[in-house]
Amino acid sequence: MRKYAKFFVTPKGERAARGGHPWVFGEEVTKIEGEYANGDLVDVVTSKGKYLGTGFVNDHSKIRVRIISTNTNDKFDEAFWERRLRYALDYRLTVMGERDFNCCRLIFGEADMFPGLTVDRYNDLLVTQTLSLGIEMRKQMLFELLIKILREMGQEIRGLYERNDVRIRLLEGMEEGKHWFATDLCPEPGAVTTEIVENGIEYTVDVENGQKTGFFLDQKYNRQAIAKIAKGKHVLDCFTHTGSFALNAAKGGAASVTAIDISAEAVQMAEHNAAINDCSDVMHGLQANVFDLLSDLFNKHSREYDFIILDPPAFTKSGSTVKNAIRGYKEINLKAMKLLPRGGYLATCSCSHFMKEELFVKMLQDAAHDANVSLRQIEARQQSPDHPILWQVPETNYLKFYIFQVV
Repeated sequence: MRKYAKFFVTPKGERAARGGHPWVFGEEVTKIEGEYANGDLVDVVTSKGKYLGTGFVNDHSKIRVRIISTNTNDKFDEAFWERRLRYALDYRLTVMGERDFNCCRLIFGEADMFPGLTVDRYNDLLVTQTLSLGIEMRKQMLFELLIKILREMGQEIRGLYERNDVRIRLLEGMEEGKHWFATDLCPEPGAVTTEIVENGIEYTVDVENGQKTGFFLDQKYNRQAIAKIAKGKHVLDCFTHTGSFALNAAKGGAASVTAIDISAEAVQMAEHNAAINDCSDVMHGLQANVFDLLSDLFNKHSREYDFIILDPPAFTKSGSTVKNAIRGYKEINLKAMKLLPRGGYLATCSCSHFMKEELFVKMLQDAAHDANVSLRQIEARQQSPDHPILWQVPETNYLKFYIFQVV
């Protein structure tokens, strides 16, 4: 006799669960048998009571149940979670290799069957973000297991910092905040900054104040693709953040690189990273609104740049704002295409799941038509494999990245 409360679901909910999607939405629950508290494990069953899976329940969330297992024999004890953590870490070590394992995403939420949990590794620091109550209630065990396993693997871990300063936690009935995770395993974590090396380039990462968890890891190999074609080019890197695309271009032999961001702090960090990589003679930062700058360059008939990189933040975080996002993406891409000389190069991307691949491609086609240019595709890429795409969970597939020659 199973001890968990039963959540009966609609045929739509049943189809989603059988198809491998881990989310059960509130409107898909038709009946509940048994007692539970938010954050508990519950069973999800069909209208006839047939088992579909077990997951964390939260009445505060639109996602009522987050399924973590479809095996009735699973026992959700410490050994279960340790096996799952080891599985995720072994995967990263395999697909990233020993060098890049030092700086990568170790846990990618639903793609690793840890719903709502992100864990990024920056050298000797781990940074986490917890967006589901079920994980929140078990994080002490999970984080201590994670540190223990990494140290068993010979990896030095100085501390674990929680970046839970995101509004979505309030919608899940949790508090916002950011702080060191208290554990005897890491009694004195020290500074909130650390040094990482990605693609042979050094960065200072501030896990307390940097965007998201401190650094964007998902573009790691897309930056390498930029470096391959940057030699001799005059590069304009838009939305530069820490200067990562700009630095890869500089290291790839660019003649000049201008790194733009609206944030003064981001520009300062980009210039700091340029200095520690001896790239200050080639790369310089500029604080500016990208939309305004591209317009100004176009109005001046500038032909200063022959390689433009567009790596904007997510213009949409919900399905309801996609149309506005498309307009924003088209505006910057159209202006970039008009600015580039024939034979120039454009790298462009979207990091929003809601901006579907077909929408992004259609936007690029429309922009090229309006700019009266043709696009010769060099590469089409996605996020790095430490952010794995689970085909049954389309939300894990979010990054679109293209490199074109404008002809």
